[in-house]
Amino acid sequence: MNRPIRVAVTGPSGAIGYSILFRIAAGDLFGPNQPVELRLLSRDTDQSRLRLKGVMMELADCAFPLLADMSAHTDEKDLFDGAQCVFLIGAQPRKEGMDRADLLRANGEIFRRQGRALNERASRDARILVVGNPCNTNAFIAMRNAPDLAPECFSAMMRLDQNRATARLAEHLGLPVSGIEQVIVWGNHSNSMYPDIRFARYRGKRVDNQLDPQWQNEFIQNVATRGGQIIKARGASSAASAASAALDHMRDWILGSEGRCCTMAVPSDGSYGIPRGLMFGFPCFCPGEGRYQIISNMPLTPEVKAHIDKNRDELLKEAQAVSDLIF
Repeated sequence: MNRPIRVAVTGPSGAIGYSILFRIAAGDLFGPNQPVELRLLSRDTDQSRLRLKGVMMELADCAFPLLADMSAHTDEKDLFDGAQCVFLIGAQPRKEGMDRADLLRANGEIFRRQGRALNERASRDARILVVGNPCNTNAFIAMRNAPDLAPECFSAMMRLDQNRATARLAEHLGLPVSGIEQVIVWGNHSNSMYPDIRFARYRGKRVDNQLDPQWQNEFIQNVATRGGQIIKARGASSAASAASAALDHMRDWILGSEGRCCTMAVPSDGSYGIPRGLMFGFPCFCPGEGRYQIISNMPLTPEVKAHIDKNRDELLKEAQAVSDLIF
């Protein structure tokens, strides 16, 4: 049996955190032969500690063979000590009357602090996935506050957007989702994101020639607003699908995507005119061992380029709004 991988999770008692923990412990992230050690963050309040205690009691009662150890922490430096795999899920949700700038400011303080704690205590080859929104800019803040960690240690989750786009395409074509590949989402995890299906394949065959322009326009809007549709339908935000996407993202990143294209928000290397270091959603290949490669030669139409530029400008504006939080 391998040595346990140390996995740190913020927001473990929230809906997404609760959904992801049991799957990690069951082996859905690293496979059936890799034990894990869960390190879980609690706010320093009696209520938060009690809630997390209940979650940990449930984890223990599942008797997962791969769950080698778990611990609760209120100090972020202790939480990240030696962490090899990190899910930054906990973030303040948008409240009534709060605009995106307010949310950026509130969460920016959290991710600046966590970036510094990661810089001091996390493993030097940690893989850190930011799920808490606005995830692109939160990841950018955390990365810039961790100068001793390579920028490639950080990523933000846009896999949910890719999964949503893939599912909508499969539904429209009446095909199994398992055969759909090469669906791309560019940019920011916001309503400006651009799902790109020009290269979509089903079992290696093109499908874009089966799609009429009107449906494609509806599709783009549908993917961008899917989160709001779910809130309206169930009275709560998407949690299980977000947790599942976070696992998909991290598993492909660490173990490899087996030749499949996957959407990751990662620090730009200058591809497609995106300023270096900006946390931007790109098509990537993951060869394994915690590495990724931005696919830098995708052909762009004027329409796609305009959407990419819009996302670039939006993220630059967000970065400017939190410029005082950047190391």
